[in-house]
Amino acid sequence: MPTAHDDFANLTILDHPVIQDRLTRIRDESTPPQRFRRLLDEIAGLMTFRVCHDLPVVEVEVETPLEPTTGHRLEHPITLVPILRAGIGMTDGILSTLPEARVGHLGVYRDEETSQPVPYYQKMPPDIADGPVLVVDPMLATGGSAAFALDRMKELGCSNIRLICLVAAPEGVRRLLEAHPDVPIYTAALDRCLDEHNYIRPGLGDAGDRIFGTQ
Repeated sequence: MPTAHDDFANLTILDHPVIQDRLTRIRDESTPPQRFRRLLDEIAGLMTFRVCHDLPVVEVEVETPLEPTTGHRLEHPITLVPILRAGIGMTDGILSTLPEARVGHLGVYRDEETSQPVPYYQKMPPDIADGPVLVVDPMLATGGSAAFALDRMKELGCSNIRLICLVAAPEGVRRLLEAHPDVPIYTAALDRCLDEHNYIRPGLGDAGDRIFGTQ
């Protein structure tokens, strides 16, 4: 069951046993890139059901093979915005659940010396503000890149924004609670802390490198 965190009003931990099983496997340093990518897809797809549980719907009339009936469809277009590059690793898993979603891209990397976000690319649907936006990044560490991404979404007029990450550090969650208290965060795990290099502990290493087999 999803668990709202006692210390962070903006955080929901998705502690479903299947998600936790996959998370344990993905943490393992012996997991090769191809297995890592598959597990990340599975987790992202599983998380999407909970993240989208309250999206607005409209009634529609449909004709079944036997008779007319009333059903429901999502009211607004959904946009998925992965933070490049690691966010790409969760995109296919979410699209397997929401194949109709549009995909914007936001390129941001963390300066290793200053730990500050450095933007380098942005491409979004022109009507992105018309519906919910799912911002995606496997790791929420300092919260710098995520805060920057949420700033950009709000500059584009977006109001229904949700952040999905695989693993979060308390420092990053706290930063977003202060900067964007209206944006809910969904994660599979809240880890212990950041180390002196701003890596999440225990974490799972560099998600981008593990996805793409780089160093």
